Amino acid sequence: MTQLAEVFAVKWQGFNLRRGAIFAVILGLLIVVGVLPQDRRYFLSTIFGALFLALADPGGKYGYRVARLAIFAVAGALLTALGFGIGPSAWGWVVLAAFVATLLGGLAVKYGVHRFVAAYLLNVWFIIALGLPTLLSFDYPGLYQSGLIHPEPRKQALAWLVGSALWIAYTFIVSLARRRVTEPQPVAEIPGDISPRPLTRPLILFAVIRAVAVSIAVAIAFGLKLPDAYWMPIAAIIAMKPSLQQSTLVAEQRVAGTIAGAAVAALVLLAVDNRTALEVIIVVLFALAGSIRTVSYTWYTAAVAGAVLIAADIPHPSNLTDEGRRILFTLAGVGISIIVLLLAGLLKKHAAKAAAQAPQSPQASAT
Repeated sequence: MTQLAEVFAVKWQGFNLRRGAIFAVILGLLIVVGVLPQDRRYFLSTIFGALFLALADPGGKYGYRVARLAIFAVAGALLTALGFGIGPSAWGWVVLAAFVATLLGGLAVKYGVHRFVAAYLLNVWFIIALGLPTLLSFDYPGLYQSGLIHPEPRKQALAWLVGSALWIAYTFIVSLARRRVTEPQPVAEIPGDISPRPLTRPLILFAVIRAVAVSIAVAIAFGLKLPDAYWMPIAAIIAMKPSLQQSTLVAEQRVAGTIAGAAVAALVLLAVDNRTALEVIIVVLFALAGSIRTVSYTWYTAAVAGAVLIAADIPHPSNLTDEGRRILFTLAGVGISIIVLLLAGLLKKHAAKAAAQAPQSPQASAT
């Protein structure tokens, strides 16, 4: 099998319709009875609160499970408030916040792979939250500049908590219906390992490289104030390989999927200008992503990236020129992630070479 065939290979035995249906129902409820359907400024915060809590759900005994979900929900609400609060601020503060959040997210692997993935999800949402005030400024330019409306960090944080609470309520109902003391992890493919691991020098350096890469994308987007440039850091963090141990194949699948998702988002946004229709498409894409997570990592990434990019466009419908510019910045963000992957690969090879060339201890030589 060629490398290209491996990247786009599918394994239909991994198809999980039940998980996709769960995502569709949760997101559909949020749209229908969620956060003020007539005011869509809180749409993304609510959607991602529910979706990311579901992805980070560790399963297990209900008391343990709810405690971990509550910690994740509160952390997400704090990051939501911070992102919306400093998003309109001077770009230097935004870059610093993005660097610190990405660095801490990378170092979270010290507390186990599952917690690292949870931190990664929060990191992705924080980068999105930083750019959302920019979307509001385009949607209501006169009112935004006059100060009559603002990003409302506390209300956005509350919207995140509403989405999180909906998932927690769903887990409670399911536990009662099944009369189970212990529930399996909803998304089984996400590593459940919470055993601590040492922060080796390569892991620390890789976390720093990721943080620098995201900071560069944020600096370009917010420093130069280019139209639609906020798509660059969003694409970069979505396309970024979340750990040094992942294979080259997975990295290629992530990049290819992000590019495909950007193309899907562009086509949808050009063809559809109705908000309700776009929200339905977002639900379908997230449901599809949940169903095909183990079918094809490339197409799973494409579905997630497409849904995120479409959702980011909802507050500010655009034309062909805008879509072309957004695709350009999306590809630029993917390009930054590719550079990071290359640097990480070189770093890993250098560490392996140094270890091989290191002199053996007398004891090792004797044995």
